[in-house]
Amino acid sequence: MQRGKGMKFVGDSRIKASNKMPNTPKDYSEYPGKTEAFWPNFLLKEWLVGAVFLIGYLVLTMAHPAPLERQADPTDTMYIPVPDWYFLSMYQLLKYSFASGPWNIVGAIIMPGLAIGALMLVPFMDTTKERRPFKRPLPTAFMLLTVAALIYLTWESVANHDWEQAKIQGAIVEEAEFDMESEGYQIYAEASCIGCHGNAFEGALGPSLIDTGLTADEIADIAVNGKGDMPPSWDGSDEDLQELAEFIENLK
Repeated sequence: MQRGKGMKFVGDSRIKASNKMPNTPKDYSEYPGKTEAFWPNFLLKEWLVGAVFLIGYLVLTMAHPAPLERQADPTDTMYIPVPDWYFLSMYQLLKYSFASGPWNIVGAIIMPGLAIGALMLVPFMDTTKERRPFKRPLPTAFMLLTVAALIYLTWESVANHDWEQAKIQGAIVEEAEFDMESEGYQIYAEASCIGCHGNAFEGALGPSLIDTGLTADEIADIAVNGKGDMPPSWDGSDEDLQELAEFIENLK
């Protein structure tokens, strides 16, 4: 810099000009009609598409509400829970003898672990740049086998499950008002009726006993002689049977 002559800049030839760098993006202003402003043009389109999907989901939830069941009861050993659809294949796998009982660790940990481990190793086992499936036999065969196994196990789980019994087990029923200290309930508990009809008469293996519409004599007859799938189950005194029958008759 010379005094009184202003400032002079000297370029360094070792630094490349930015407009010659290969990674510099193009100026898209030279393509008229191909770009648009992010606000509000592009963002408004995104919002409109999102609103359409959101309204669609809301309509589906209103038309097909979630199939809720009764409140979970950890004391109900007769209830058979079923996982969500994406775990039905694992649920079915644990039913087979080689993956259940003493071999439960095989179906619950070892087999899923091997499948996940193989999936993680696929990129290392198949390093070819080929994209056509028939040119990549190893990953193609592995994925086809995985998809076929998932479809088969899910189908078997749905086909072999007793959905009618599950619907009865999970049905929401109104709770009856009763006194657990009453003599009728004590007889009910001592007679082991809870195992089939629930501790609140809501039903489990057997039907609900709330508001059956039966008289005390009809209830007593069923307890002594059985009905349908229910075998004869009463072996107590006639006085206790009458007290129990009248107690169940008044459950509302």
